[in-house]
Amino acid sequence: MKRLMLTNEAVARGAYEAGVKVVSSYPGTPSTEITEFISKYDDIYSEWAPNEKVACEVAVGASIAGVRSMCCMKHVGVNVAADPLFTAAYTGVGRGMVLVVADDPAMHSSQNEQDSRFYARSAHVPMLEPSDSQEAKDFVKRAYEISEEYDTPVMLRLTTRIAHSQSVVELKDREEVEDKHFEKNIQKYVMMPQFARKRHVYVEERENKLAKDANTIDLNRVEMRSTKLGIVCAGAVYQYVKEATDASIFKLGLVYPIPLDAIKEFASKVDELMVVEELEPFFENQLKANGIKCSGKALFGKQGEYSTAYIRNKLYGDEIITSQVNVPMRPPVMCAGCPHRGVFYILKKLGIVVSGDIGCYTLGAQAPLSALDACVCMGASIGMAHGFDKAKSIHARKLVAVIGDSTFVHSGITNVINAVYNQGTSTTIILDNSITGMTGHQQNPATGKTLKGEPTNKLDLEALLKAIGVNNVVVVDAYDLKEVERVIKEETAREEVSVIIARRPCVLLTKKYPPAFSINDNCKNCKACLKIGCPAIENIGGKIRINKELCVACGVCKQLCKFSAIEEGSKNA
Repeated sequence: MKRLMLTNEAVARGAYEAGVKVVSSYPGTPSTEITEFISKYDDIYSEWAPNEKVACEVAVGASIAGVRSMCCMKHVGVNVAADPLFTAAYTGVGRGMVLVVADDPAMHSSQNEQDSRFYARSAHVPMLEPSDSQEAKDFVKRAYEISEEYDTPVMLRLTTRIAHSQSVVELKDREEVEDKHFEKNIQKYVMMPQFARKRHVYVEERENKLAKDANTIDLNRVEMRSTKLGIVCAGAVYQYVKEATDASIFKLGLVYPIPLDAIKEFASKVDELMVVEELEPFFENQLKANGIKCSGKALFGKQGEYSTAYIRNKLYGDEIITSQVNVPMRPPVMCAGCPHRGVFYILKKLGIVVSGDIGCYTLGAQAPLSALDACVCMGASIGMAHGFDKAKSIHARKLVAVIGDSTFVHSGITNVINAVYNQGTSTTIILDNSITGMTGHQQNPATGKTLKGEPTNKLDLEALLKAIGVNNVVVVDAYDLKEVERVIKEETAREEVSVIIARRPCVLLTKKYPPAFSINDNCKNCKACLKIGCPAIENIGGKIRINKELCVACGVCKQLCKFSAIEEGSKNA
């Protein structure tokens, strides 16, 4: 049977067909849907872990226990998972283990463009990269074969354009892989120095064998066309190159280790060899280092995504045709009724420096709120606020960290412990919207539900904070602006660590909205209501109105109006 499938769904199908039994992941665009699709297969145990490190460790444990396992994450998640990954390369596997990573060239939903291929090289583990949905499913299955044949974790790399594209996939039955009985083997699985030294030798031997076998492996292929130009490429770029040129192509499916001998042979059959790859010159530098003459990055650059038009422009000078219509930019904004909006409004009003984090609340940096001053990575807001505090900056007592409930569990807890332990005075605001919002409403330990929606223990944030030494924990309704302002003033004046939990569920969770608000004749057109940046409040020809199709009646705007011009009930569009 054949089906049109999103590549992320095809990866999930590949895990099912390969007989995978345990999957642990942390949501992150563009990888999130993989685990959501996996959760639909009852034959696979699947879960959301608190962070990517935990997810990788669960997969390592399941593999050593004797079943095929997987963990999935976006590229920056590998930074978090690197600790267990690098050592799992030493221990090897019981049954196969695959780490799926989705890179994000052009940063559609990410804070950087890092290239995960370097992680494979640095960890000394093989990496596969498919170029469509069918290959994604097939490569997952091959990844488990390679994992078990070479006793190694295997990485599978996607990029945004591949992860979120669709193509036809042929479905097959699930392969029931017999569990491998766990056998105690201290020298293989206990990585203390005297054993790790021996395993490092094994890792080098394994990598050398993989590098040799890469020259004949069925994951790579040559497509001979015009011999004037030969192009080495992989993944989404392969699709662009094939459409944009008539060049001969060396398509890499195994992107680490690369098949140097096979590429040398390919290079001998073409007049000129070029490497076309997004982001870093990962392939190109290796080819040059091994005496293979080629070019690429000098022409194509290291930033952003490529396209068929872009490649034709660089190679042949073709004009890149753009729309003649002047389409206005539409950057993402917090939804109408988002509980984070009022908190940011108050923070800006008070002139407080805000150390931000990764999530919906990162959008607090957008005008007109413009309330976020720094944002680096998951969990960093609290650590940066503590750094601000210890730097004795003039802003030290006028700074707060903001972080979401899911991100707090991901990597914020230890930063609060650090601040308490080191006698800090920083204030953290946990923007608790009762879900992992930015990636599409995934459950987390603070929601009381598992990946499959089953009830489970709900992490009590207040009790946790008290347990780690925070004496001042205040819960406030995120929609109550006066109370939010009062509490922020009070807590930022303390000479010890304090935490404010601004709690309101994400407005998209219930989707049961009361009648929209409207503007009455008391309006003085002062435009104070526009300062919160709610998309439901519109300025049409200099006149303010509330769009009833967008308004969720949160009541925040009503609190801003000094003239009682905003009332319940819809009177305008």
